[in-house]
Amino acid sequence: MRIGYPCVNEAMDCSAANTFRLASYSEERLLAAVAANLACVRRLLEWNVAQGLLFFRLGSGIVPFGSHAVNTFAWQQHFAADFRQIGDYIKANNLRVSFHPDQFVVLNSPSADIVRRSIEELVYQGSMFDLMGLDSTAKLQIHVGGLYNDRELALSRFATVFDMLPAAVNRRVVVENDDRLFPLRDCLRLHALTGVPILFDNFHHECLNHGEPMPEALRLAAGTWHPTRDGVPMMDYSSQAPDERKGKHAASLVETQFRQFLENLHGLDFDIMLEIKDKEASALRALDILREHRLVPAAPSGPAPPLTLPPDPSAPAAKAARRRPQTVSPAGNV
Repeated sequence: MRIGYPCVNEAMDCSAANTFRLASYSEERLLAAVAANLACVRRLLEWNVAQGLLFFRLGSGIVPFGSHAVNTFAWQQHFAADFRQIGDYIKANNLRVSFHPDQFVVLNSPSADIVRRSIEELVYQGSMFDLMGLDSTAKLQIHVGGLYNDRELALSRFATVFDMLPAAVNRRVVVENDDRLFPLRDCLRLHALTGVPILFDNFHHECLNHGEPMPEALRLAAGTWHPTRDGVPMMDYSSQAPDERKGKHAASLVETQFRQFLENLHGLDFDIMLEIKDKEASALRALDILREHRLVPAAPSGPAPPLTLPPDPSAPAAKAARRRPQTVSPAGNV
């Protein structure tokens, strides 16, 4: 079992999402942004490994305009060694990584143009995993898409497009049950049609379901993952923010709820992505709970890499990040 958080370490001084406006696109800007983003990705992963946080969702914007027609630069060749080094580090440290493409990726859209651009975005993000030399257990996480007033047709369109995806992309795509339109039952139907694994979201299931108890839902979702082709099943974990609209994620881990959730696993192994607002702070607390339950190894020894480094004068300026006091876990990790 591995646990992690998505995209951003809020206490770290670098960003892996440096970008610029489309109107100011240039190869010089692209090279500077990608170089800074990849350097930050490496720092993030090194810090996570030192903490024992071995699951990380990479941000989709590592290469600005990576799937846009304006970007004709051969960035794959230019940064091949950098991607390979990151991939080697991931493999050497038993890390699990994923991407969660933006909401504009809709495979079941009636619009051929939206489907085309969705496939181009999946190809772009999947190609980064290929450059890293990662196998098909590195996943691209998407939703079913829109309902378009016809559930059966919406599911059928997804299945048709999924089967048309390039093989290098098809083997990486997983579908997530959502909280408004397509619950676990629909995702299971897609799995029966296509073989696509289901990335289970506990909070979405609580918001929208057909009465499946949590232990049963977890078992059904886990059963859609091939042990070698797909690896350990992945899932998202979060909970309801108190006194907020239904479906709004909590700002911080509610430890009693997380402990109760773990009781539903009944021996199932999942890699758990915490979709909690304070990201690495909650991930560290959840990791301590997993250690209490002996679901993950003991805390690693040795000092963690620093969250801040001397500024690089050649790096593009990053947006100011919201800072929080550093959190110290019982194991003494920052």
